[in-house]
Amino acid sequence: MWSSCAPYRNQRYVDLKQECREAKTLFEDPEFPATNSSLFYRKPPPGRVEWKRPKEICDDPRLFVEGISAHDLNQGKLGNCWFVAACSCLALRPDLCKKVIPNLKEQEWDLSHPENYVGIFHFQFWIFGAWLDVVVDDRLPTINGELIYCHSKTRNEFWSALLEKAYAKLSLCYESLDGGNAADAVVDFTGAVAESIDLEKGKYATETPGRVKLFEDLLKVFERGGIISCSIKASPDEMEMHLPSGLVKGHAYSVTAVRKARLRQGLLEAGLKPEKLPMIRLRNPWGKTEWNGPWSDSSEEWRKVGEADREALGITVADDGEFWMQFDDWCTHFSDVDMCRLINTSLLSFHKTWSEVVLFGSWVRHAEALKNRCGGCMNHRQTFLQNPQYIFDVVKEEDDVLISLQQRDTKVHRPAGEGDNLTIGFAVFKVELNREYRIHNIITQQSVAASTYINSRTVFMRKTLPKGRYVVIPSTFRPGVLGEFMLRIFTDAYSGCRELALDKPAMTCCSWLQGYPRLLTQIYVHGAEGLEEQDRDGGADPYVIIECDGDSVRSTVQNNTLEPVFDTRAIFYRRNPTKPITVQVWNSNLVKDQFMGQVVLAASLKDSSEAQRLRLKKRGAERDEDMPGSVSLRVVSSSKLTDM
Repeated sequence: MWSSCAPYRNQRYVDLKQECREAKTLFEDPEFPATNSSLFYRKPPPGRVEWKRPKEICDDPRLFVEGISAHDLNQGKLGNCWFVAACSCLALRPDLCKKVIPNLKEQEWDLSHPENYVGIFHFQFWIFGAWLDVVVDDRLPTINGELIYCHSKTRNEFWSALLEKAYAKLSLCYESLDGGNAADAVVDFTGAVAESIDLEKGKYATETPGRVKLFEDLLKVFERGGIISCSIKASPDEMEMHLPSGLVKGHAYSVTAVRKARLRQGLLEAGLKPEKLPMIRLRNPWGKTEWNGPWSDSSEEWRKVGEADREALGITVADDGEFWMQFDDWCTHFSDVDMCRLINTSLLSFHKTWSEVVLFGSWVRHAEALKNRCGGCMNHRQTFLQNPQYIFDVVKEEDDVLISLQQRDTKVHRPAGEGDNLTIGFAVFKVELNREYRIHNIITQQSVAASTYINSRTVFMRKTLPKGRYVVIPSTFRPGVLGEFMLRIFTDAYSGCRELALDKPAMTCCSWLQGYPRLLTQIYVHGAEGLEEQDRDGGADPYVIIECDGDSVRSTVQNNTLEPVFDTRAIFYRRNPTKPITVQVWNSNLVKDQFMGQVVLAASLKDSSEAQRLRLKKRGAERDEDMPGSVSLRVVSSSKLTDM
């Protein structure tokens, strides 16, 4: 599941630890020194900061006290509730914790050999597609002897404070963590795929079918090891505003459970409510301040649940920051949810596995249109197709496709007055089955999906697509905006996803012998009508073959129909434009397929590019004779090889 880690800034934990042991000194990290530059770039902490080692803060420091728990974490004097919420979610998954905090026993304080302690720790993060091992010393910022940032409720437990320091190091200083997205931190902890859902836009509070499906999706993600967080939208002057409900606006909550509570028999009005009530449990990173509405810790609603079920749900009447809500109320009061899926790509698994392709690209500017790669979104028709393009195949009759577009993290640029995410998104087109070169013009290619454009680090889409070839085009919202991105595509079967880098066939030695293409033709076969019955039950199972100059494209079989919709495209770079293109319709059989008719197309520059309906003909010596049925199609040709 996990790949090896590269040392961040070439600092190797094992080597540094050994050097300190030999020198009998405590480690001091030169890459993240105990100075103001590591704390802030604009807004200093509220007091005089002293950097202290754990031994100077308490008598018996530990990395962990009684294991890892979501209740270990409390947010400090920094607006990084999003990071603390992600850590709370991480604490629920011991297998994931062991990756982020490796060598748990080896890194723990060794009471029997205190001389081995040299004040060095390391943590691992998945940064833009690669695992990095980040080393830190144990000097932590304090005011009046108390940790000022993330800390455990147990005074002598330090894993959360040290993990936060390693994460701050990646962003140059602690203040760079002031404001962020919990899903981003979860992705950095796990390599998960993040999906953001706008509960208000989706109308989940008012539309029951969507709400029921959302609960099932959340339940499935949670039960399969995924991580979920949520928040309430807030304007700049509403950040961390306390609402009468006990909830806090502009504040990230971690989801610590998704369950269905079994209600006692006899308490339900027949036909009005389900026997099992969808519930969701949340945790406030502050470790206090909870929801005070229905199903809050001491509310009377819990009388509807039996004692054994209450115990199984872990109900505690304490202001510890954790509370339950009925799912309907949650959809009403919260506005945003981030689901982070852990996609199973292991071949050795009894559960569903996905085939993953990871590709990296850039939006870069060039004066020459064919070399420009920052064309903006589809609103900018003249430049949109100048963006990077990636092709993939759906090889099953139908397949779920997960697409994740992630831009490089920008928090590191905040000290320089930058650091805002780009507004990004992508569009997906169904294209010719034999396309191998970049799209230069949308003619009959079908737009099958488009993500929202948002200034989020990650944009995600899940889409069920029929068999065929597709091109995904990631872009910034406006043209001319530069940046780096990572594209991840997951399918059930290998998709062969790759970048379309060439605009047209390359000139090679073979081109001199066989000839270089002189004409470009795209043909789109929509469907057929009035076909002759072929099977005993009176139907047919037709498919179409498009052939040109020795190359051919075959559609999928359309079962039991005499009026098939093929929706099939092909593109040909023609060395000999005088050779015609044939479109043949066949009936699929177990023993031998049956010819149902064809049309022969000159496909020259003089021909109409409008949609046509052509009568099917016989082949061979009888090719001028009609056969039952017609085929509807469109043919477009050009002498310029970068026209389509």
